[in-house]
Formats: sequence, structure tokens, C-alpha cells
Amino acid sequence: MVSHLSFAKTIEVNINDVDVSRPGQIMVMLFEQEGFPIHHEKAIQTLYLAPNSTTHKVRLSVPNYDFAIKVLHDEDNSGKTSKNWTGIIPSEGLGFSNGVTISWRGAPKFKDAKLNLATLESSIDISIRYP
Repeated sequence: MVSHLSFAKTIEVNINDVDVSRPGQIMVMLFEQEGFPIHHEKAIQTLYLAPNSTTHKVRLSVPNYDFAIKVLHDEDNSGKTSKNWTGIIPSEGLGFSNGVTISWRGAPKFKDAKLNLATLESSIDISIRYP
């Protein structure tokens, strides 16, 4: 975690639609713009959950500036998003803040997934979508 960050508030994140029949772990990652959503090592906070319930509630300490959240059902415990036979399309479940999704143009953009405390409700919902 980067030490220059000042966390302004704790928010509740409701993670929905977890496929409990799949193995692995659920990774909940909080990002600044840098690294989102591909470079998991640049997440400023990461929580790991067991995929043992269709819903999870977690609390994240969030900064007082724009941030985005990515949720990955990391089925092979690799710590990264695995791809299907194309080498492009993810083969694992993903969810993003603001409900953004992966499209034919590629990974979601930070500007579409970003949240800010000024406009944020007390909790947010993120649904995992599986291929």
C-alpha cells in the first residue's frame, strides 16, 4: 500500500452474483487511475474472499479523490485475470464500479468506473459477470 494516501472514509461494497460452484478466490481491488484495471499490483487496497456465498459485504477505506473498484473471481488463484482461448477475452468473472463492463474495445476506462466521495452513497453494489 502506498503511504502518501490519506483515506477519507470507509464505504460498504455489496458484491453480488458470485458463482459459488466455481473455485478460487474473490479479489476486491481499489484503484487510483494508475494501473486500473489491468495492473493488480498497483491497487492501493486488495481484499481476498472465499467464493462461498452468492453475496458479500466488505468495507473499503477510500481516498478523498477519484477511485475505481474491480472485483475478480480469480478461479485459478493466479492473482490476475485469466483469458480464454483468444488470449483477449477474460475467462473469469469480473465486476466494476458503476456497472461498467468489458467490451469489444477492451478493458473499461477509469473515467467510466471512477467514483468520488462527493457523489457517493453510503454503499455501492457490484455484480460479478461471468463469461
